[in-house]
Amino acid sequence: MVDELKAQYGLQNLLKATRLAKSVYYYHRNALKKPCSDSELKSQITSIYHKHKGRYGYRRITCALRAMGLVINHKRVQRLMAVLGLKSKVRPKRYRSYRGDVGSIAENVLNRDFTAQRPNQKWVTDVTEFKVNNQKVYLSPVIDLFNQEVVSYEVRKSLALPLVTDMLRRATRKLEAHEKPIVHSDQGWQYQNRLYKRHLDENGLKQSMSRKGNCLDNAVAENFFGILKSEMYHGEVFNSADELIESIKEYIDYYNNERIKLKLKGLSPIQYRNQALVAA
Repeated sequence: MVDELKAQYGLQNLLKATRLAKSVYYYHRNALKKPCSDSELKSQITSIYHKHKGRYGYRRITCALRAMGLVINHKRVQRLMAVLGLKSKVRPKRYRSYRGDVGSIAENVLNRDFTAQRPNQKWVTDVTEFKVNNQKVYLSPVIDLFNQEVVSYEVRKSLALPLVTDMLRRATRKLEAHEKPIVHSDQGWQYQNRLYKRHLDENGLKQSMSRKGNCLDNAVAENFFGILKSEMYHGEVFNSADELIESIKEYIDYYNNERIKLKLKGLSPIQYRNQALVAA
């Protein structure tokens, strides 16, 4: 803790506040920097890998090890994971909801600018499909481009319009009065529907749509579905649609609160947002 905070508060102040002797601090700091044996490191890698159910590749495991205080090179982690036979899961192809023009199409306001300077400035949304036995399950999330947090979602056995409209209502209820994010989607029939558009207008939100047949225009939503399906669905066995739905809910909570992202300085989406709000 002292090592993490010393740049902000000064070492002497932190040692005084924690009643930690300077010699003790340097002893433990140097101990953390000592090279870790391959056998010890293999054990730590395996523990992190299984804790996250095979969802972490070598880059993310390296980040987790560094957060534990280890000075470690990612190439060494990659080599040891290969020796251990540990691989992160492979991403599957996506579901597409486009059915042609069934309403009005919005301009591509987002224009592939997936950066945001603050929470609730830009949102992206999409629908993806899962299959279990002979039944289908659909997920509709809203993702904040500031930190890739899932702001709101609906997961149901029906692709009816409330899958999207109820999700949007839940998301907008979380906004402060001054927050009016751009809401970007593909040209799926749900986003062309007048009820969906009316809710955006009533809340002063700007609608944006990808160009037809251009999945890169909504790359963040595509990436989230790829991560989710590879880490909790692809290659897994579910006995029922209800079991799958509960697993999706559990994963989204894990994704928001625990799963670190390298682009977020090794923090989870909610950790990153909270840190940014404190800094502001």
